[in-house]
Amino acid sequence: MSLKESSDELNPPVVTRGAVIARAPGGKRSASDFLSLALATCGVGYLPLAPGTWGSMVGVVLYLLLRLASLRFINAFYSGDAVNRSLVESLYTMLSLALIICLTAAGVWAATRAEKLLGRKDPGAVVVDEVAGQLITFLFIPLGLNLKWWLVLAGFLLFRAFDIWKPYPVRRLEALESGLGIMADDVLAGIYAAVCLLLLTTIYLLS
Repeated sequence: MSLKESSDELNPPVVTRGAVIARAPGGKRSASDFLSLALATCGVGYLPLAPGTWGSMVGVVLYLLLRLASLRFINAFYSGDAVNRSLVESLYTMLSLALIICLTAAGVWAATRAEKLLGRKDPGAVVVDEVAGQLITFLFIPLGLNLKWWLVLAGFLLFRAFDIWKPYPVRRLEALESGLGIMADDVLAGIYAAVCLLLLTTIYLLS
């Protein structure tokens, strides 16, 4: 038996079978190989010291960019009608959910291919799962909320905590095959973090 390679150095290793897997046949890599590695690593997977944390930071940046673009859209087209504003809120949530679903599906493909290219089970360089999980964490934050920096920080820390702690059944999802196992545990960690962040947001709004 060998140790499963973690995408974050702070995460205690999990003993699994077959942590080292057969690499894809040698030779010149195809365009799809480079695409899968680029998507799987999100440009930060090879950075030193806890690549999973870097991946989460990418998720935070994507969330803030999406939120900023949506707010600019409202400022440009919002007529003051409460119905229109409610519609924009719904569209924003649907857009965020669609982005997460597409990223998760693409991440399963990219992570599966990256395992073969890198010859490792759940290689540390693969961080697209952290990006998706971090986006899920902020899914229930209303667009109309005056976002505070501490809520963003809380969302980041909550997801990192659940991703590293891996409470039941998050850790068991790692046993799923290839990219599905890589993505599934972080998706559930993101859901746990989202529920906690929603609770914090509700307390903040009621206080």
